[in-house]
Amino acid sequence: MIDKKFQILKRQKPWRDAYYYQKTEVLYQMTYVFCQRFLSAHSDRTVDQMVQAARSGKQNIIEGTEDGETSTEMHVKLMNVARASLQELREDYRDYLLSRMLPIWETLHPRYQSMQEFCKQHNKVEDYQPYFQKWNDEEMANIALTLCYQTDSMLHKVLLRMEKEFVEQGGIKERMHAARTGCRQAQDAELAQLRQEVPALRKEIERLKSLLEKNGIEY
Repeated sequence: MIDKKFQILKRQKPWRDAYYYQKTEVLYQMTYVFCQRFLSAHSDRTVDQMVQAARSGKQNIIEGTEDGETSTEMHVKLMNVARASLQELREDYRDYLLSRMLPIWETLHPRYQSMQEFCKQHNKVEDYQPYFQKWNDEEMANIALTLCYQTDSMLHKVLLRMEKEFVEQGGIKERMHAARTGCRQAQDAELAQLRQEVPALRKEIERLKSLLEKNGIEY
């Protein structure tokens, strides 16, 4: 087993456990239903764009996390792609509301605070699915907007943390160099210790031989 000090691959938190991933899964499922209910797949190109943007946000988090074990650069790139996709999706929901003269639930809206709290506390698809056929388009679009904003904020924090880790620990080349150097240093230290112990062991062997000879014991 490799000493943790000399590990090259970065162990990533399982993407399924990340709240920001779970919210993108909600967004994908919600967007699919939203487009089925409120947009015409035959006449509105927005349908494909929204569904693909929602899927891209989700899938790039998965791919980025998997690639992150070996490539910090690729991890950052794909997380940025995920974030950009969700920002595109957010604008589609805004456009939907604005073009139909439906209100965007901002801070003064009576349902704003409860919507914010609901989205903060619930991350999984099963928390939202019971409402997919109950919410009207205004409700669904505003919930989706809120999820987009919250997920974007989470991804921004993740990217800042990754930037800090890269500055402090470097990428895979730096980890490989550190692992090789550290392993070599450990081997050199062990060899030096053995060299120090050899004279003492020889001396002890000679002492034991002498003791055996004095007692007439053959060896």
